[in-house]
Amino acid sequence: MASSLCSLLSLFATLLLVQTLRPAEAQTSSDSFVHSRAAYYPNSDQQGTDSGACGFGSFGATINGGDVSAASDLYRNGVGCGACYQVRCTNAAYCSDKGVTVVITDQGSSDRTDFILSKRAFGRMAQTTDAAASLFNLGAVDIEYRRVSCSYPSKNITFKIDENSNYPHYLAFVIWYQQGNKDITAVQLCETQNMGCKLLDRSHGAVWTTTSPPSGPLSIRMLFSDGEDESWVVPVNNISQDWKAGETYDSGVQVNI
Repeated sequence: MASSLCSLLSLFATLLLVQTLRPAEAQTSSDSFVHSRAAYYPNSDQQGTDSGACGFGSFGATINGGDVSAASDLYRNGVGCGACYQVRCTNAAYCSDKGVTVVITDQGSSDRTDFILSKRAFGRMAQTTDAAASLFNLGAVDIEYRRVSCSYPSKNITFKIDENSNYPHYLAFVIWYQQGNKDITAVQLCETQNMGCKLLDRSHGAVWTTTSPPSGPLSIRMLFSDGEDESWVVPVNNISQDWKAGETYDSGVQVNI
């Protein structure tokens, strides 16, 4: 009898512990999201802008299928360019649980927002087409967001030589298809023959520049950092020694860090 009573008490204690833990687990999951507000670009284009502050040009309007956004504080003087966020609105009558994943391609704010989404991305937060129309009528909505990893399975990190570059005196380029969930906080330009490297300047957004770049084939190395852990990524492919403004160069690497 005593043994049965002990077993019952043990089972009750276990069930009580499980019930105690469940709310804490749910709270931990919820805490990963930050509450804010989002609006959408007022133009008629479903995609983003081709003149965003990140310097992506027309690529910034079409990357990620056009699911892009301008950011205010998350822009971080350009460090936030290329970062990915899951954004979901919180009105249960209109909004889906999944929301939409966007890439930061511009800087801007409106009506206390952290995000100004492309129309395509804004509508994709909704459950249905009719619900999307209701969201558009609201203009700005309450949301929650979190940083997520960027993934482009069929794409390598790519360097686009800026149109303002002037071979061989001035080199500027932007980094496309930034992957993972870390920031690119530094970039080195290295000579492939003697491996001499120089740190580049962040001109604006995701654009990196240097005057008097080294001659010969060049290697662009990127420092990925999350503030606690950092690592240098070295591309497989080099930049051609006779690089030209407007051309793109495939790095040959994908990252998931």
